[in-house]
Amino acid sequence: MTEFVTGGNSPHINTLRNIILKWAPLFVLASLVLLFPIFEWLEDFWRGKDHFYLIDSRFFSIRNASRIAVAATPGLMIAIGVTFIIIMGSIDLSMEGTVSVSAVIFAFVFIALGGTLAGWAWLAIPIALVVGGIMGFINGFIHVMFRVPSFMVSLAMGFVGTGFALVLTGGDRIRVEDELFRSLLTVRWLNFPIMCYVAMLALLVAWFIQSRTTIGRNFYAVGGGEELAIASGLNVSRVRIMGFTLAGIFFALGALMAVGRIGIAETATGNNFMFISITAVVVGGTALWGGIGGVLNTLVGVLIVNVINNGMVVIGLPNWLQDGVLGVLVITAVVLSTNRKTISFVK
Repeated sequence: MTEFVTGGNSPHINTLRNIILKWAPLFVLASLVLLFPIFEWLEDFWRGKDHFYLIDSRFFSIRNASRIAVAATPGLMIAIGVTFIIIMGSIDLSMEGTVSVSAVIFAFVFIALGGTLAGWAWLAIPIALVVGGIMGFINGFIHVMFRVPSFMVSLAMGFVGTGFALVLTGGDRIRVEDELFRSLLTVRWLNFPIMCYVAMLALLVAWFIQSRTTIGRNFYAVGGGEELAIASGLNVSRVRIMGFTLAGIFFALGALMAVGRIGIAETATGNNFMFISITAVVVGGTALWGGIGGVLNTLVGVLIVNVINNGMVVIGLPNWLQDGVLGVLVITAVVLSTNRKTISFVK
């Protein structure tokens, strides 16, 4: 599923290193799932509770698992879009603006068309996805045609999107109260909301695009070596533009999930998604220099990020410590995955 850059003199050492790097995210996730109930027990012990059963654990419960899944769903959609970009060796920082403007336009169109999925308001969903795709296309077009670094173009587009959303809303919140649309959160199958299953379906679609289509293979080809890809006859410019467009569509899908989760669209809908999504992609094992990783890695990374956030809330740790732990985790993941023998300069 995942390939890693190798280096060094011993093939046995390289093989061991690759195996460790491949499975490290899953090991970290499993360790966190086991450690937080232990921390919870220590907290209860410190408070004088004389017994602790796993069945009583606040963290180790179906309700909390559902809470983690709901919190992870919008971020997973956005992180999937980021994954396609990073696989190509680029970076996209426009997700917050794209999410905000997609959410706001969705809400305006949804209400204008009747405010219920039972009528014509369902058209707001594809319209929002088109808006996200257009913003992604603009990102890719400017990046490729004007040879502007992707992080600079996308960061500027993120600001443009946030500003445009603010102009549209005037700083107000738009409520989406349709019961059918809110059933993404309120209706549960096997104790998990419908939006979790929609997210898994979207993940499967992303995996299919990545692994079973020509464009997906081209993403890896560009990330693995742009010069080689050009020499083999690949239209790298078109691949990059398609990648940014696809990322924008997944950003918009994340916006729909965010609105479905809280029932509100506003300028702040996209806040905090930049750090969370890029953190999840990197921690999951997708290399920042491109050509390595995938959406399944990203799923693991998103779960790691949300398990950390949720577990620290359960055991009562402050928000600033949560961000600090995630920051250390990102640096550690990059240091461990970067082979400094084959990469002379890290951008």
